[in-house]
Order: sequence, then C-alpha cells, then structure tokens
Amino acid sequence: MPKSLLEQLPDIVAQGRKEAEKILESIENRHRVSLQTREVVLPAKDSAATDWITAQARADRREVFAPGQGSLLERAQPALGAARAEAPWANRLIYGDNLLAMAALLAGDDTTPSLRGKVDLIYIDPPFDSKADYRTKVTLPGLELEQRPTVIEQFAYSDTWSDGTASYLAMITPRLVLMRELLADTGSIYVHLDWHVGHYVKLVLDDVFGRDNFRNEIVWQKSGAHNDANRFGNITESIYFFSKGAKFHFTTLHVPFDEDYIEERYIKEEGTGRLFYPNTFTGKGDGPARIFRGVSLKPPKGRHWAQTQENIDRLEQDGLFYYTKNGTPYYKSYLDEDPGKPIQNLWTDARLTKSGAERLDYDTQKPEKLLDRIIRSSCPSGGIVADFNGGSGTTAAAAEKLGRRWITTDLGKPACMIMRKRLIDLEAKPFLYQAIGDYQVEAAKATLGRDFRMGDLSHIVLSLYGALPLPADVNPQRNLGQIAGVELGGKRGSKTLVLADSPNKLTGMATLKKAIAQRDNLLGGWDRVVVLGWNFEPSIGDTITALNDSRLEVLVIPPDLMDRLKKKGGIDKLRGQVRFSSLQYLTIHPITRKTEGDTDTLTVQLKNYVLLSPEAINLDDANRIKLQQIANAEPLALIEYWAVDPDYDGKVFRSVWQDYRGNTANDADALRVVTTATVTAPIKAGPRKVCVRVVDVFGFEAEVVTTVGAA
Repeated sequence: MPKSLLEQLPDIVAQGRKEAEKILESIENRHRVSLQTREVVLPAKDSAATDWITAQARADRREVFAPGQGSLLERAQPALGAARAEAPWANRLIYGDNLLAMAALLAGDDTTPSLRGKVDLIYIDPPFDSKADYRTKVTLPGLELEQRPTVIEQFAYSDTWSDGTASYLAMITPRLVLMRELLADTGSIYVHLDWHVGHYVKLVLDDVFGRDNFRNEIVWQKSGAHNDANRFGNITESIYFFSKGAKFHFTTLHVPFDEDYIEERYIKEEGTGRLFYPNTFTGKGDGPARIFRGVSLKPPKGRHWAQTQENIDRLEQDGLFYYTKNGTPYYKSYLDEDPGKPIQNLWTDARLTKSGAERLDYDTQKPEKLLDRIIRSSCPSGGIVADFNGGSGTTAAAAEKLGRRWITTDLGKPACMIMRKRLIDLEAKPFLYQAIGDYQVEAAKATLGRDFRMGDLSHIVLSLYGALPLPADVNPQRNLGQIAGVELGGKRGSKTLVLADSPNKLTGMATLKKAIAQRDNLLGGWDRVVVLGWNFEPSIGDTITALNDSRLEVLVIPPDLMDRLKKKGGIDKLRGQVRFSSLQYLTIHPITRKTEGDTDTLTVQLKNYVLLSPEAINLDDANRIKLQQIANAEPLALIEYWAVDPDYDGKVFRSVWQDYRGNTANDADALRVVTTATVTAPIKAGPRKVCVRVVDVFGFEAEVVTTVGAA
C-alpha cells in the first residue's frame, strides 16, 4: 500500500534540506552561481523626460557595484548611499529559476556582497493549482496568439506537479530553507497559498522556521460572493506569516472605524462638535479615592484610578473628562486623535478591482493594497523586500512606492516583461535587469553530475545536431564534429564542419573567425562550417553581416536543452526532436547626431526586425502560420520593448530611453511601439558608441551596436 502524503512528508523535508545544504556548500567555491546584469534600467516615460544621465559625470563610468566607491545607482540616490555606504545597493529584477537566483544572492561575488542574513521581508505567492493554465496570450495587430510556456517553464511546472502535491512540497522545501538563510535575524516571511496545498506547506514552514515562530494565518478575501456548485463559495486564500526568530520587526497598522461602530459608541462634544468615546481609566487592583470636580470619588471595587491626582487635576482643567448622570468620570478619547482599529488577521478590504490603472490582466495579480499592508507591517523603512515569484510585479511596485529596497524574480519571460514595463511606467528609481549566469552550465551539472567536463556537453550538442566527433588528436576540446554526404549547392558529398561553442562564453567575432580558419585548413578543408552557440555577443548580427561568408552558418542551441535531456532520459530519446534555430536580429537606420550647447541629441530609428525561427516558439501550426504572416508584413509590430544606451561601454547596457507596447504616452497605439527615439545626453567629444536593444513579444532579445561620429 503506497504511503500517504503525511507519511511521505518527513522524507520530503529531509531531502529538501539536503538539496539546500548542497547549494549552500557550493556557494563557497569558485564555480558558484552568479547573476549577469543584462540592463541597467533608468526609467523615462518618453523622450521629453529629464534624462537621469545628464545629472551624472559620464567621464567616470564605473561598474554598477564598485567596492569602496559607491555604485552608479547609489550615486543617483545620495541619501541611500550615505546610509548604506558599506553595501552599495541596486534594486533587481531577475529572470530565471528562483532556486538559482537565491543561490547567487547568497553567494555574492567580487562586486556584489552576499545577502545572507540581510533581507528584511520575503513575500511569495507560488503557483499552487496543479491544473493552472500557464499559456500566455500574445495580441498583435489583427491577431491574437496563445503561446504555451517555454520548455524551461514547462519542465519547471511539470516537475512541480509530476507526483502531485508530493512534488510540489519537494520543490518548495529547499527554496524555503534558502529563504530562511537570506532573512535577517529580525526578518519575516509571508507565504501566500490556497486550499490546494496550504495546509501541507504550513507543516513544512513549521519545520523550517519553527512552530514557535508562526505568527498568523491571515485570511484574505480575494473576491466577492459567488456560487460554487455543491459547496460554499470559495472566496478566500491564506497567507502564513512566520518570523525568523523571537525578535522581529513588526509595526501595528490601523484602519478607520466603521460608521456603525462610530455611531454606536461616540458622543458629540458640545461646543466643538468633536466626536469622543468615553473611555474608562481604571486598572485592576484596589486604590485610593481621588478628587473630581471637588468631590472625593472611590474607584469601583477591585479597581484603582489609573492617574495621579496631579494628572487628574490637569485633565480636569483641560476639559478632558466626561461625566455620566450619576457622576462617574470617563476620559474623552477623541475620534480625530485615534489611529483607528488595529488590523486583525481577516482582511476583507484589499481586493483587486475589476478595472482601473492597477489591473494588468495577469491571472494571479495581487492588489497593491495587500502588499502595501504586508510591507508596512514587517519591513522597516529603507529595508529590503524580496519576492521570488514576482508575477505581475506588485511586490516590487509597492516596495518602490514605500521607499523600500527590493528584489523580485520570475521564471517566466512574459512576467519579467510585465514587471519591467510596470516599473518603468511607475518611473521607479534605476534598477537592474539580471539573468542567471551560466544557466546551461548549472543545468548540465544537474543532468550530468557536478564533475562533468565541458567537452561532455559539446559532445552531446554535436550528437543531437547529427554530427560525428572528429578524432581526438585534432579535437582536444571535443567540440568539433563533421557531417558528410550533405548536398550543398547541387554538389553531393559535401563535407560540413560543426563547432559547438561553450555555454560559459559569448559567441562572437573571435569564435567565427576561428571556425572559418578551421573550415579552410583543418584536415584538408571543408565545404562549410556551422557554429552552434548558447550565448552571443550583442553585435553578433553585425559581425555575421561584416564577414559576408556564404559558407558560414550560425545557429542557436536551444537554451532548454539540458532540461529536455533530463526529462527524456538520454540522447537517443531526444535525437531528431531538437531544432537549432537561426538568430534573430535587428537593423536600424543611420543615427543622426546634433549638438547644441552642452547637449547631444541623437535620433534613432528602427528599420527591421527578423524573428528567431518561428519553429522555436511554442505555437501550434495554425498560429505559427499567422505569426509568419505578421512577421513578413509588419516585422516591427513584433517588438514589445526597446531601449537606447547613448554611451555604451561594451559591458553594461544602461537604458536611458525606453518605449513599450501599451505606453500610450509616446503614441496612442497600444499594440505597437514608436519606431523613432529622440535621446539627449551630455555632450561628448569624438564618436559615441550607441547600443539599441529590442525585446520581442516572445521574450527574445536582439541588439545593434553602432558608432556615431561627431555632428
């Protein structure tokens, strides 16, 4: 007879702890997980907005985190920098698996200190319905598509629910352990769940945080009354509030009294019209009589007056006593001086409205009022709030408005785009958009073991592409393969050299030149060469164009390859099912530069966008055909977001101008971005290196880097 879930739970928690312990051990070595900064976002609602960069000394472009100097973002916020000079800070939006994101935050690196024991508040709203539909609707001009999750997301979700609730608990346990490591000693965590798994996760929370540190089960009313067949209407969810220890930050919040409560209990003061509540001011225990209005009054039996005679005389003089008909004194508690009713654990007043500016049409979006209440209660001013299931970005938005520092992560590209747009629209302080560094390496470790060699991964990639490895004496790195007998230009028996690049480097000009040289010289030469890459230099499109070599082909290795390999159980089961797609790329018109006084004005105009092979997008055949039609007819309509760095340093992209679909401040078209940007920057002698980045509606990115001469 199979074990019940309660019988399995001790083993699940034990295994989860072991998994977390391995991660904690790994962050001490030099191969620890890191975060790559993809973009420093400097929000500007439109091209006329004041450019934050103009206030900075552009000659000194230090790294975002510069030990001993203060960060770029900290210099944008001098007060914050003064308060936290020992630990430069930037808010962060992180794309990727939250387990890896937490490992990177715990590890820190040479320029970013570890956040172990530094986070004041964690709120998570993890997916908790095994039957949830994770498809994303993509609306294009005249067309609506339904995109299934990326394969990375699908595997994450299917892992979460492969064995039902047991798999869910196995997923969440190590993550809760790492969250506890991130929390400050005075920190707290709020875990938002519903009836599907809430009671089981509560048991895990008891184990990880300790039953003595359980503070509340908050019951949140998510909607109004509705009919549920054969049961009471299901309109609430639970939020489990735990502190890390016995001493924790908590601020009692209040809400206004109900009108009925006020009418029943309060009295209008003659003369002033102020409302007051006649409040008793006695305490337990016998005490002496006191003089009121010249008369000695004894307190009720077993009670004592809670004020000295001196204070009673002063209160009497100020008219702060109310006397009943039998002469019993009460203290006047004025309504306009009362903070209200302390908030209890039943929250019925924090629902998301059906319409309004806050609603983003994101299925699991939570109202800002809910997160505002949690943050104000459990995060001190200037503290750090983290949300590792970012979703629509409500936590980050609420923290931003309240002046708290924040970190938010999500595995879904659509969610990250929604969050980035929301924060830009909010005109948030500059923040980082980051991704997990060496994601494929981490996935390979999970699939092949911690001791795998890069050559093992290259061998797998070559095999799945259909190439046979070259002999070891000419292939020491095991990253070269061959395909013989290919028909090329009507010529049979052509030979193709295949190079599988490493996932921990960027494929760019150096790699392509090396591949061309090997094609022309290795083993007597080859008819063509195919380069398979994981990650690419931003200028890869320009590089391929500049090389102008018809016998060179560059393809993208599916980023979810290792996840798929793990699921399928081996190369043989996956062979023939992997598509190596062409690169997407962006082209722009020549940038114009105009100098007036101490300002450079750049005009940037988009020209064309070529989508990554539609076969790589998780659509059905009918939707794929429709997408191709849009891509052919109006390719720029596929762009969801684009940004400009007018002073690109080749390392960190700093977007000082952005536009995105739905930003009607720049135009009235919610389904298209504007195609021209006017960007101002402090004058600079000589040429400027400008970087333009786009993100399409499916989350793919492309960039153009160009040098603009002096005006």
